[in-house]
Amino acid sequence: MACDMIVASETAVFGQPEINLGILPGGGGTQRLTRAVGKALAMEIMLTDRRLSAQEALQYGLVNRVVAPESYFEEAVKLASKVAERSQVAIFLTRDAIQKAYEATLQEGLEFERRNFFMAFGTEDRQEGMDAFVEKRKAVWKNR
Repeated sequence: MACDMIVASETAVFGQPEINLGILPGGGGTQRLTRAVGKALAMEIMLTDRRLSAQEALQYGLVNRVVAPESYFEEAVKLASKVAERSQVAIFLTRDAIQKAYEATLQEGLEFERRNFFMAFGTEDRQEGMDAFVEKRKAVWKNR
């Protein structure tokens, strides 16, 4: 649940079984699962050891996609490759703003996004991206 994106195999099962050991999920489990699936479902999963199938995890927004067991790694690499093809400066600033949205109020998140947006506008990658768009070509990122 600490991953930015999750590609799951059709055979994957998700749960928080710690209640069976007389403890609670640690490492952010109670916080991340609740934010991902909502309070009521998080309560059921954590208090009763309910397990979610991969399709249920997709339905509740816990994973990005579900694929055949033999292709989950390949699909995850493809997804990561798509991210890696973009400006790493823009990736960093976007991930940073998304994390803020996850942890802050809407107003704080909007202020943080605005700050990161203006920072992105001062980069060489912004200039290259806009030039490439106008010239109808693929951008060549400098990551600065």
